[in-house]
Amino acid sequence: MSANGQSALLIDGKKIAEDIQNKLRDDIKTWSELHKRKPTLVAVLVGEDPASCKYIEKKMQAAEYVGIDSRTEKLHESVTEDELITKVVELNKDESVDGILVQLPVPQHISERNVCNAVDPTKDVDGFHIMNVGKLSLNMMTFVPCTVLAVIELLARTGIETFGKNVVICGRSKNIGLPLSMLLHSDARYELPGHEATVTLCHRHTPPEQLKVFTKTADIIISATGVVGLIKADMVKEGACVIDVGINRIKTQEGKVKLVGDVDFSAVREVAGHITPVPGGVGPVTVAMLMKNTFQAAMDRLKQ
Repeated sequence: MSANGQSALLIDGKKIAEDIQNKLRDDIKTWSELHKRKPTLVAVLVGEDPASCKYIEKKMQAAEYVGIDSRTEKLHESVTEDELITKVVELNKDESVDGILVQLPVPQHISERNVCNAVDPTKDVDGFHIMNVGKLSLNMMTFVPCTVLAVIELLARTGIETFGKNVVICGRSKNIGLPLSMLLHSDARYELPGHEATVTLCHRHTPPEQLKVFTKTADIIISATGVVGLIKADMVKEGACVIDVGINRIKTQEGKVKLVGDVDFSAVREVAGHITPVPGGVGPVTVAMLMKNTFQAAMDRLKQ
């Protein structure tokens, strides 16, 4: 049990996402009536990967709910890198399009970095373009990756303090772990405010025994590795906040597919103070942040 003798409080990502989207819906309705148009989001999907198709479906449903026009450009998995980039450039030039996202991962014969850099930075609602990544590193206002924003939003809306706290991030990906570490550790006085935490960034080459040393001292643990059961109860300090970004599909004994995170949820919940579930934690808020970025892109483009 945690210090108060109770299981960790569940951070309800679905409820938080609903609150964000309801506010966005009202704001977008007002904006659309004023400017006689809706924000527009276009997703580019390569191939028929079931997980990617499901993610796109959720994003399109959220867009419809908040009042964003959206569509998906579907390309065959055999599409060449040049053909994919040509499609992205077409969308860059389309004045009716405010936000563009290329659903990742792309097939192995295509460079993810080249494709992300082909997106107009002002329409890069995923926050993956090198210019937006660079601005983030310098705490300049920019599009921040949606999962990163989701983690920050979950912490803020749950009242989890980051100032002066110890944060351990497991996973150093360029889309989640690294930008999240930059935003959490940096100075709050910048244009894009940081969150003043002391951050330790761990990864696949961090020895397991050393990872446990780091996590046991953490006030906040954020795991985004895709390793099932990585974070165990004996690795968590009593009362710590645990944010599980991992999304893993496993087969149950009955042969069904089950979605789980990186955290041994049932055991860790008996130690932690706050914890996110999988599913229903970071995922829904990530989609809500995509809608927020798309609306911001639309507002910014009118100012140009």
